[in-house]
Amino acid sequence: MTAAQEVPLPEPEFGPEFGAVLQRDSLDHTPVAGSVSMARHRAGRLLTEWGRPELAWSAALLVSELGTNALLHGCLRDRLFRVRLALSATMLRIEVSDPRSERMPRTRVAVDEECFGRGLLIVEQVADRWGVTPRTVGKTVWCELWTW
Repeated sequence: MTAAQEVPLPEPEFGPEFGAVLQRDSLDHTPVAGSVSMARHRAGRLLTEWGRPELAWSAALLVSELGTNALLHGCLRDRLFRVRLALSATMLRIEVSDPRSERMPRTRVAVDEECFGRGLLIVEQVADRWGVTPRTVGKTVWCELWTW
């Protein structure tokens, strides 16, 4: 198993409000801390290359938060997690899929002394909307940014 591998991306199954996909990317990552950093940098770089540098910082932050959650709460040994980006004229959609469906994410209020527990609150504040979609194996946590 490699640190990351390119995989073909099927046509997204988004709602009609998404519109035609202009750019897309998908990459599977091993469940190690360095993969989150790699995914974050990749997202920022891709948005810049796709001509949407104003979305790069937000996309990198969202990928980092969702990727960290997948790593900490959704990954199993030797099972990859997937980061997928899709850009249309109206929206950027970020998806992070992991193999654990029994651990569905939820926002919570972390106390001051806690080091963790704020990631989904950040996602909630930065993204225009977010949610979770169960899969046959695992789940996909997604968020969207309107691009206008």
